[in-house]
Amino acid sequence: MQNIANTGHADAWNGWEGVHWAQNPARYNAIVAAFTDEFFQTAAIGEDDRVLDIGCGTGQVTLQAARRAAHGHVTGVDLSAPMLDRAQADAAREGIANVEFEQGDAQVQGFPERAFDLAISRGGVMFFSDPVAAFANIRRALRPRGRLVFMGPQAGGPDSAYARATSALNPHLHSPSPAARGMGSLVDPARIRAVLDQAGFTDANIRPVEALMDYGHDASDAADFILSQGPVRFNLRGKDQLAVDSIRDELRTGLAAYETSTGVRIPGAVWLVDAARPHGGLG
Repeated sequence: MQNIANTGHADAWNGWEGVHWAQNPARYNAIVAAFTDEFFQTAAIGEDDRVLDIGCGTGQVTLQAARRAAHGHVTGVDLSAPMLDRAQADAAREGIANVEFEQGDAQVQGFPERAFDLAISRGGVMFFSDPVAAFANIRRALRPRGRLVFMGPQAGGPDSAYARATSALNPHLHSPSPAARGMGSLVDPARIRAVLDQAGFTDANIRPVEALMDYGHDASDAADFILSQGPVRFNLRGKDQLAVDSIRDELRTGLAAYETSTGVRIPGAVWLVDAARPHGGLG
């Protein structure tokens, strides 16, 4: 990797949390799959576009972007070697040649200036220690009037569907896992707008999108997967098996209220953001 500013996240995403994502891409992708069509409609990738995917993870969005930019090129960047290994393997298996993956920190990565028509991210821009510096670095990689499109979570609350479905976990979640630290940094639209403005972007549009999020085949399957995720595993470490089994039973009961004929579907909401690099001005 080149220089790393977010060293804590580099350690986390190259550790057990990154490995878990790399081993379970279909499960993690399914959670946000219902937002993907609207995300790509907003991105409006052209067949000749040069696209930068920030925090590309296991590469699902990167590869979908490469199919749309059939005569262009897509670069995915992420801190996590295990996730990038999975992305590269999938690209090779699917025969997608107009894509490359780089391991690095988008906050300080030495992107070529004015090289991309579009920068995208499906949830990968929440973890920067200095978001203004990070978005300014991304802006410099865009051509004049190049665009930025990203998706991120809305603020959760005690009355949200997910909070109700997983209320069994609430007494046990005391701190974020290493990889989850900073996840709430861009949940306030005013904060998003201020960061983009300070980073030199213009014409920011921030709109809410709601969808049903897929957590598993049934309540038991969803409970097992949620318990395996980094933030929950981190907070339940040290508990004996009887205690974990009791939490699982209670969690399964909460999730059962969201079972449908196609699986556990919990209403969720994200912000979909697009902005532009100005034609002139800042470098």
